[in-house]
Amino acid sequence: MSNQPAPPVILVSGLTKSITNGANTVDILRGISFAVPRGQFVAVMGPSGSGKSTLLGLLAGLDTPTEGSIVLDGHEIAGLDEDALALIRGRKIGFVFQSYHLIPTLTALENVLLPHELAGEADGMPRALELLESVGLLERRDHYPIQLSGGEQQRVALARAFMARPPILMADEPTGNLDSANGEHVLELLLSMNRKEGATLVLVTHDAVLAAHADRILRLKDGVIAGDELRA
Repeated sequence: MSNQPAPPVILVSGLTKSITNGANTVDILRGISFAVPRGQFVAVMGPSGSGKSTLLGLLAGLDTPTEGSIVLDGHEIAGLDEDALALIRGRKIGFVFQSYHLIPTLTALENVLLPHELAGEADGMPRALELLESVGLLERRDHYPIQLSGGEQQRVALARAFMARPPILMADEPTGNLDSANGEHVLELLLSMNRKEGATLVLVTHDAVLAAHADRILRLKDGVIAGDELRA
């Protein structure tokens, strides 16, 4: 029996992101490297402009690095075309945005079902109903986003993110648009659902209270990792 450690679910090596505007080049990320073991909850923190959201977008395949390597659950994504990236995103990543990104013409239930349908999977209705019940919105499954509060919309977005049972969940300021009570509720749901599903969680936040729940805190500053704290 092999005693080799399990490979990390996220492996980032020499990641650089630069933007050229005329004669000027701005380096947003400058040679970042780190690994995330399966099941870890990582909070990414740092001041505005430090590269947090850029890093998350690169990890999710929503943007392309200038240089470097990103391996997600054994798949190198840097350099893939959009079709291949979309396939990886659909199978490997759940994403929770600060501004919900629900489709306004779909009901709560239809929004949750969407990842399943885009992947061409078999009947996802039992899974979608289970997830809506988990976030306390089963009775509002036929409501449209405009009929839901901000907190309720974010809870629908949470359910949608877990729909395809992704091994990796990414969240960008998931409580940033919510008041403290709704933010706390969404955080509790996010953490409890993540424990139940066993996903690896990478979360960008300014909120020290939220980050205090993480297993690890990565701190970015000026496009580099300024701190990497493993917490008890």
